[in-house]
Amino acid sequence: MSERDLLINRIRDGTVLDHLESGSAFTVLAALDVSGSDGNQVSVAMNVPSRKVGKKDIIKVENRFLKVSETNRLALMAPRATVNIIRGYGVTAKRNVKLPKTFVNVLQCSNPTCITNSNEPIIPELRIIKKNPPMLQCKYCSRVFGAEEVIVVTR
Repeated sequence: MSERDLLINRIRDGTVLDHLESGSAFTVLAALDVSGSDGNQVSVAMNVPSRKVGKKDIIKVENRFLKVSETNRLALMAPRATVNIIRGYGVTAKRNVKLPKTFVNVLQCSNPTCITNSNEPIIPELRIIKKNPPMLQCKYCSRVFGAEEVIVVTR
């Protein structure tokens, strides 16, 4: 097998997430609520060589076409991510992720005493208050923190 051979299978239909930050694939899967429990193929390649950034992660999700609102959740974890929609083994749409104005029920506040981290039935909501570098603010406790402190909501 040469360096240029495929490491994971092509998919007929679905979504390919490319140019993910190296080591971020499992966090991305959690943020998108992709577990593979639906029976569709999910392929993950981590620390794949990349000419542009050195190393990257790639995720292929068969038979699931991720919407813009879903993939924009990745903007904090994988700001350079490319989303490729695949139909009949070919790329039919390609887009980059964009930072949304808010994250609702995707990321948790990093403040352990925030009401969203209690047993109360409150949906976490974080607003983007600065884009570069990203800074977030919790709707409930007003805590301000950077992207490195985000916690993915576990369902």
